[in-house]
Amino acid sequence: MTTLSPGKLWGMRRMADAAGRFKMVAVDQRPPIKNPIKVARGTAEAPYDDVAGFKLMLVEELQAGASAMLLDPHFALPRGLSITSPAKGLIVTLEDSIFRETPGGRLSSEIDDWSVAKIKRCGGDAVKVLAWYRPDADAAVNQAQKDFTQRIGDACARYDIPFLFELLVYPLAKDEHQTTDYVEMQGKHADHVLDSVREFAHPKYGIDVFKLESPVPAKGIEAADRAATQKLFNEMGALSGRPWVMLSAGASMAEFKIVMEHAYAAGASGYLAGRAIWAEPFKAFPDWNAIRDGLRSRSVPYMAELNALTDRAGTPWFDHPLYGGKAAVEHADGSFRHHYEAM
Repeated sequence: MTTLSPGKLWGMRRMADAAGRFKMVAVDQRPPIKNPIKVARGTAEAPYDDVAGFKLMLVEELQAGASAMLLDPHFALPRGLSITSPAKGLIVTLEDSIFRETPGGRLSSEIDDWSVAKIKRCGGDAVKVLAWYRPDADAAVNQAQKDFTQRIGDACARYDIPFLFELLVYPLAKDEHQTTDYVEMQGKHADHVLDSVREFAHPKYGIDVFKLESPVPAKGIEAADRAATQKLFNEMGALSGRPWVMLSAGASMAEFKIVMEHAYAAGASGYLAGRAIWAEPFKAFPDWNAIRDGLRSRSVPYMAELNALTDRAGTPWFDHPLYGGKAAVEHADGSFRHHYEAM
């Protein structure tokens, strides 16, 4: 059984609902929100007020059904912090949305002037980081991505805050469907997803919760062989070695619900999703009233469906084999030990 430090235990509890399941909404997206706004406005850059205003609306309309909200430091946090419910967990993203594309692969970095320590100081309950990773990318690129992840994991341990880690495979220069957009890679290989999870499941990275993509393309999952798909999800869950949730990667509402059915059958503890929840209403931009109406008429009921599925089929994080059915916390001097179980 793994022992959790007090800060990590508290953060894990803050991210989850009372039953230990994660129902988390992502409001940290930057290119997937900024790019459509640029097109609609006909501007070189998306106006700050538009981006921040949409994120504020997402917090206002969606937090009631969430166990935690994921905000970015530049747009969502400044506007959203004052209205985010203190009853909800606060996750703050640390990776810069502008990655460096090299001939050998993608390189990630932290947002300038932000750190694990700063997220802790501003009241964050967890640190979220996305790292692009391809097992077959250039060895030097992959080592840099590993070092990047381990450095953040070490800082999360130092500041006693959970590390929520997102993995995404991506197209290399040699691949078809080359894109730098934040979309699911067309033609992705399940082995690339599984081998990435296998690598970062090593304890040296200090990851507390995985945010994982489907090992098979969500686009078309409705027609995929269910038994073969479930086998891949089962393998991914077994490789994770810790609680894990699913990301939506731009999947449709129907596609993401099927993804979650497979994930829960494989032991997932919830979701951390954005576009599957709010992308359809966002298409009405810049009609703010239509967006808000869409969030209320489509996104909120959809979240209720996801939450009912999560309650029915999700595995509470403290029931993960890593914790043996309960999470223990021990002070650094060994003077106090407490076992946390669902009430």
